[in-house]
Amino acid sequence: MSDNGGSAVGLLSYETLVHAVAGAMGSVTAMTVFFPLDTAKSRLQVDEKRRSKSTPVILAEIAKEEGFQSLYRGWFPVISSLCCSNFVYFYTFNSLKKLAASGRGKSRPGKDLLMGIVSGVVNVLLTTPMWVVNTRLKLQGAKFRNEDLHQTQYKGIFDAFSQIIANEGVGALWNGTLPSLILVLNPAVQFMFYEAMKRKAGKGGRRISSAEIFFIGAIAKAIATTATYPLQTVQAILRFGQYKGDGKGGVIGSLSNIFNLLMDRIKKNGVLGLYKGLEAKLLQTVLTAALMFVVYEKITAATFKVMGLNKKLKH
Repeated sequence: MSDNGGSAVGLLSYETLVHAVAGAMGSVTAMTVFFPLDTAKSRLQVDEKRRSKSTPVILAEIAKEEGFQSLYRGWFPVISSLCCSNFVYFYTFNSLKKLAASGRGKSRPGKDLLMGIVSGVVNVLLTTPMWVVNTRLKLQGAKFRNEDLHQTQYKGIFDAFSQIIANEGVGALWNGTLPSLILVLNPAVQFMFYEAMKRKAGKGGRRISSAEIFFIGAIAKAIATTATYPLQTVQAILRFGQYKGDGKGGVIGSLSNIFNLLMDRIKKNGVLGLYKGLEAKLLQTVLTAALMFVVYEKITAATFKVMGLNKKLKH
């Protein structure tokens, strides 16, 4: 009876909900601030013929050719997807963390990594359709250098969903799921390093400053992003939905597409071609993750204080 009660408390507690809402709000705030960097990264990943220049030059080119507002094209679908995605991830991660804390043993990096992987798998399976739609909306109206890429005509999120289902089938909403499942290692590695560095910084009950949280979050994300970037490029191309592949279905077909896309990039641009857009991605993702963790920690701390749960903050 007590075990079931403990599990229910872990999954349905206010504390877990606070973490989920704070994670969602933190990511929305941070992504809005650094959104143009995400625009630059998407263009470099999907449009093979766009030359890889420094991020400010890419942003200036896009603004000049398509107008300043194009730097924020697709903001709403991206923010909606990110909000849902981070809510699911933080809720699952903190539920598992709470359940693990009620058992035996201290928090360890290996345990954090496993919880991060499980949270990532749950997140990918639930939210991939939203990410497929937002990738398409974000690139709609873009001036591509690659003539093989054609323009899409979606009127908004719901129209994109209905057109994709009608023209490509429901399965197309899960395009890029396999690389996404492999990429759960990205947030899992990020959270493992983040939790480990935070534990070290907060040893002996020491208070961790916002600057330290920003720095810890930045390092954790930089390590995770650099390690998994080639697969993120493959994921973006598959979500865009214009890669023909070799026609094979199922897991074998997905693995074949991933391998072919990686080899194609190496053939055309060398091994460094796998990292095209990494500068923009690192700038965007590291700064966004760092700011997200600061907002997340501030919101959870303030909420727990109001709720009288500040003793729980040392997680």
